[in-house]
Amino acid sequence: MAWDTARTKQLLLDAAVEEFAEHGPEGARVARVATRAGVNKERIYQYFGSKEKLFVAVLEAELAKLATAVPMTPEQAEDLGDYAGRTYDYHREHPHFLRLLAWEGLMCQDRVVAECERTDHYAEKIAAITEAQRRGALTAEVPAAQLLHSLVSLISAWFTLPQLARILVPEALDAGEGSGGGDPRRAALVATAHRLTRP
Repeated sequence: MAWDTARTKQLLLDAAVEEFAEHGPEGARVARVATRAGVNKERIYQYFGSKEKLFVAVLEAELAKLATAVPMTPEQAEDLGDYAGRTYDYHREHPHFLRLLAWEGLMCQDRVVAECERTDHYAEKIAAITEAQRRGALTAEVPAAQLLHSLVSLISAWFTLPQLARILVPEALDAGEGSGGGDPRRAALVATAHRLTRP
């Protein structure tokens, strides 16, 4: 029977997502990845070369998933509150992603995974925001790149700095969910994004 290389690589990537999110690039262990995947750990070295290259592959795959799941067209850029809400929803459903980015920021500051591709991806978003500013749909008082950075920071802070949310906006946490109002954190994020980005 032929070995299913693509399936094995995917099993390893899926297992590595959880391992790296939990332990970071330094604390992750290939033996645990292999055990989670049900695959011999030698396959990791065969397919990826090293633990570091496996982390790169994991982050590249997860970045691609986010880019596909939460696009920003020029039309969508006109409502950055909606974009913030959609991105928040993605992170809520995939909590490991921001943990991976946080580990990258803590451990890999001098080497950013897929930096050229990410720069190009963000350049497209910046261009869409710039066009929305030109059309008067967004504030032009803040440069597009800074506006995007502020928005990304607002979104990620709900997940990466929950202790500050508890201190600064306990009402958004204590309100709870349900009663037809949805997630109060999401509502607070969308409202703030609108206030910061609309002209």
